[in-house]
Amino acid sequence: MRLLVVEDDNALREAIVTLLKEEQYLVDEAEKGDDGLYLALQGVHDLFILDIMLPEISGLEIIKQVRKSGDDVPILLLTARDSVDDRVNGLNTGADDYLVKPFAIPELLARIKALLRRKGNLAKEGELSYGGVKVDSKVRDGIVESHPLGLTTKEYDLLEFLVINKEQILTREQIFDRVWGFESETTISVVDLYIHYLRKKLLPFKRDSLIRTVRGAGFMFKEK
Repeated sequence: MRLLVVEDDNALREAIVTLLKEEQYLVDEAEKGDDGLYLALQGVHDLFILDIMLPEISGLEIIKQVRKSGDDVPILLLTARDSVDDRVNGLNTGADDYLVKPFAIPELLARIKALLRRKGNLAKEGELSYGGVKVDSKVRDGIVESHPLGLTTKEYDLLEFLVINKEQILTREQIFDRVWGFESETTISVVDLYIHYLRKKLLPFKRDSLIRTVRGAGFMFKEK
């Protein structure tokens, strides 16, 4: 799972990012609203954590632009204790939930997991499943017919992204940004290489055909 944190309080943002990484989430972060909006519109995140009061562009404007683009990604707002109007506006604009500062770490993690489950991106037991392939976030591996696939870190992240977005076309750019990150120094050709690796590990179970190449567009995880 890749999350986006947009928060201008450096100490708070760093604490949240560190916590989420310890929980095995992939995390992108931004301090300013315009940078956050750019990242939010790339279509590679499973959940946003947004402060409302941000430099350049507010969290509410980010929500408006994201929803205008047709993206229904879960959005968790971080708000000040006395900003009731902002919370109401945020929910009316398209946010899914809010958390009042200061907040307890267990509550933040619980809200995140609840939103991911609500959107169908996470089952209660931490598993995703499609076409006989399970993706278990607890052990960070794929499982077919009770057999672990023995995935590397990037192979796991790739399979997870494909399963979450099953039956949807994903461009090479989306996959690259999601799995390798916006600041990666490798080239986009690595996507095709890892698609090959993943198909090879699914082949013994005759599940390699789930990963379809869509000519001129990208890839899709879909049953026949």
